[in-house]
Amino acid sequence: MATGSKKVIYAALAGNAAIAVTKLFAATFTGSAAMLSEGIHSIVDTGNQGLLLLGLKKAKKPADAKYPFGHGKEIYFWSFVVAILIFAVGAGVSIYEGVHHLLHPRHMENVIINYFVLGVAMLFEGAAWFFAWREFRKVKGEMSYFEAVHRGKDPTVYVVLFEDSAAMLGLVVAFVGILLGQITGLPWFDGIASILIGLILGGTAIWLAVETKGLLIGESAEPEVVTGIREIAHRHEIVEHINEVLTLHMGPEFILVNLSLDFNNEATADEMELEIARLDAEIKETWPLVKKVFIEAEARRSWPR
Repeated sequence: MATGSKKVIYAALAGNAAIAVTKLFAATFTGSAAMLSEGIHSIVDTGNQGLLLLGLKKAKKPADAKYPFGHGKEIYFWSFVVAILIFAVGAGVSIYEGVHHLLHPRHMENVIINYFVLGVAMLFEGAAWFFAWREFRKVKGEMSYFEAVHRGKDPTVYVVLFEDSAAMLGLVVAFVGILLGQITGLPWFDGIASILIGLILGGTAIWLAVETKGLLIGESAEPEVVTGIREIAHRHEIVEHINEVLTLHMGPEFILVNLSLDFNNEATADEMELEIARLDAEIKETWPLVKKVFIEAEARRSWPR
């Protein structure tokens, strides 16, 4: 697992923990629903970063008899859990608090505390967001941001980036809601801001769930990897036809490859064994993320079209 992923998570964890305390402090003294929602949001984010670190730790466990291909998919599972928590806890509680505040409006007190806390939170969240964005740019390379998220096999960086982006947007919404409530004297703006924060979190959670679901079920390697493996197999004279190339990401840094090949009928068993060994080594050398290669010898005529 890339060291950058852990650095991003640790930075977000430290920032969110500090921000959560200050937001809840402000919510207690001012009675702001939007600030309470932001405090809950930061608590959820802090817990989420802890779950991602747990996933990274579990993903490093070596293969054993029960899990012969290792535990790399642990990070996919815990990333999916993070998405569920954002939706169920973060979005659910924020929307509930907003609706409750609309039904039972309460005027804010000591509003200046809210502005101070929001300003500090923006500094912390901004720093965490910039760190996550910088690491994500390294990972995405020449791809667009949307394409990098869609094709990415390591969810840790973009999960944190999504969380931090939602947090920054939530802070802006909270600031506007509190400001409008103070200017107009109408406490409903505070409740509306809380509901909007909940909707932002809900949208973020749904997007994260969709992206991590594919990884959890089992996505293939990138097209260039599959094409490269085909080209390597084609270069071996003993291989007459490539029936199928199947790939599967068992983790961000673990690709499983299954090849169905039609070998030359005149090749001996010893020649096939030697060629398979060479092919295995060449694939792993060219694509270091490929950890396991299984090669099946099947006649082309018996392969279903």
